[in-house]
Formats: sequence, C-alpha cells, structure tokens
Amino acid sequence: MTRHYAHLGAYSDWVTAAPGPRARISRPDPEQVRRLVHDVLAVPPGDTEHPVDLRVERQWSADGLDGEELSYSVGYGPRTRAWLLKPADAVEPLPGVLALHGHDGFKYYGKEKIADGPDPTPPVLTALRSVHYQGGAFANDLARDGYVVLVPDVFGWGSRRFPLHEMPPLLQRLGDVTAGIAPPDAVPSPVPAEISRYNAAAWHHEHLLEKYCSLLGTTLAAVIAHEDRIAVNCLHARTDTTERVGSVGLSGGGGRSALLRATSKRLTAAVVVGMMSSYDALLDHNAIDHTWMLLPAGFARHADWPDLAACNAPAPLLVQYNRHDDLFPEAGAQAAHERITAHYAATAPSGYAGQFYDGPHKFDLAMQHAAFAWLRTHLHSGPPAR
Repeated sequence: MTRHYAHLGAYSDWVTAAPGPRARISRPDPEQVRRLVHDVLAVPPGDTEHPVDLRVERQWSADGLDGEELSYSVGYGPRTRAWLLKPADAVEPLPGVLALHGHDGFKYYGKEKIADGPDPTPPVLTALRSVHYQGGAFANDLARDGYVVLVPDVFGWGSRRFPLHEMPPLLQRLGDVTAGIAPPDAVPSPVPAEISRYNAAAWHHEHLLEKYCSLLGTTLAAVIAHEDRIAVNCLHARTDTTERVGSVGLSGGGGRSALLRATSKRLTAAVVVGMMSSYDALLDHNAIDHTWMLLPAGFARHADWPDLAACNAPAPLLVQYNRHDDLFPEAGAQAAHERITAHYAATAPSGYAGQFYDGPHKFDLAMQHAAFAWLRTHLHSGPPAR
C-alpha cells in the first residue's frame, strides 16, 4: 500500500516511482560521494579561492576582545563584510574558527545574528538570539575561549544580500503581501516593517536564485561553499592563526559547515548543529521551509545528505541533533547518525561524534559548551588539516 504524504497528496505514489529514494537505500562508497560532491558543488581545481582586495575597515576593543571589520571581494557582487574577533591579550598565534550565521528565514542581517561587533545589537537580533542561542553571541564567546574567529556574511545575507529594489517587481509585491507570514521562523518581538518586508521577499527570491544558479551551471550550495572556502583561506593567510581551522554553525550555518567539511581539505574540524537528517525523512516534513543549500541539484539522485557530511572521513566531524526539532524529525536524525557512524567506522570511529539533545531547533549554551570543548580537542591539540 502506498504511503500517503500530506504535502504530495494525490502524488504520493511519485515517491515510489522516483529514482532518488531507491538509490539512497545503499550507502555509497566515499570516493563516489567525493566525486559527486566535486561535480555537484563545482569545486574549482587548484588553490584559487582567496579574498581579493582585502581591507581592514574598522578596529575596536570590547569585553576582552579585539575586533576588526574586514571587507573583500569574492569576484562578483557587493564586497563581503566580515568581523574578526580574538582575545585582546593574545600573543602567540591561535587556532582559527569560521563562525557561520544561519539561514533563519532572516536575510536582512548575516554576521550580526551570531556576533557582537562595534555597534549596538539591534533589538530584533537580540530577540532572534533568545530563540536560537539562549541569548548569547556565540562567536564572541568562542573567541574568548582562545580562537581567532572570522564571521563572514555569505551570498544573499547582510552585506551580500540582494537589494530589494533590484528584485523583480513580483517578488517585491510578494514581500509586501507575505511580510510577517513568510518565512516561518519566529522572532518573539515585532520586526521592523522594512526588515520584515525584505526577509519575506528574500524567502521567495531564493527560488529565483537557484534558477539563476542552474542557468549559470552551479547551485546555491556550491556558491555558498565557495565563498566559505574563501573565508577559510582568509584565516589561513593570517599571521595570528595556526594551521588549524574549524567551522561551526546552526541550521543554515550547520549546512554551511557540512558543505565545508565535504569540500575543503584546509578545514581541520567541523561542527554541524541542527542541520542533519536523511533526505527520506524530509519528504513529508517541512520541505517547504528548507533552503536550497540543503538540496544541491543532482546530489539526492545518488547519495544522502549525511553521505555528503561524512565523505571526507576520517576528518573530524561533530554533529549536534535536537530530538524535538520541528525542521528535522528525530527518525531522520537517528538515520543520519547511523549512516555517518558507518562511514567513519572503516577509517576512524573516533573522528565522528554525534550528540543528541532534548528540545527544539537551537544551539543553546549547553550545546555551545560541548561544541567548544570538542573544538578545543581538535584545534588546540589535534592534527592539522590534511
């Protein structure tokens, strides 16, 4: 009997007829996944991904940290703005960490969602942090723990967002009509009208961006991973960092960390928070809410999302799961955990850690402390990137 999928309705039997679910039953060989990742994510040959025209725009000191606002070009679009944070008393080089902001259905801001910079934090972001991060700016806390932390905006967010007036008129109108409705992520305070309108329009605009990516021979996942690898190389090029560089992020930031783990040999250790499930578990569970970076075109025909995250085993990987996550059902998280464990079993069982927590979609203080401790093991005393 055909299973009924609420969001497919009369087309529920499409799942049985489609090739993807059948292909994903067997766990593919890691080398096969790496080739697929290389093709689908358009990883360029050689070491060509570096920031262009890197500038220090501002410097500041606050709360025991020194900060820099950097700007650079990735070769297209507006200049990327990034904040760099490190302990004010640092003398010797420290490991680097890329702190990755999430999707959040909130594209008006990027780095400001997870980091305190030189200016006061807008109240709407204080509210967002209370939902997802138990109120903290985890990038600053991570820097205080003994790291050089880079927090870049990425394609579509913050300094890299598309101006609203340059979006098609239809999307501008949809932003007006659906402000406060789309995207679904809740912020427990009124969102300024300008920001609400922008976020709604950008939610619709992401579908158009994926179409342009297809026309340009790439995917949104590939573009975002490319920009984050540039940020990794930015950290490696500094004299105040060691050869060890990690990444950490929640939700869309976790997706970015998974994409980095799959595509960057210069990354020592990666933490993926609240962005892990089997694809099959998402078939009738909030596919409408998920970003295209989770669904690079062509990948699901041959492999599963946990295969991507684990394809560079034995490279160190931590995945944190929330048992009551509205976006990622527990059954899908458990299936992903088992699949990643199997990938690592053959080479380095200790290279992968999966941690399960009670509660909703979040990266709360307990999870942050556990992630920081895991990073400390691999970045302060672990092996450098291969």
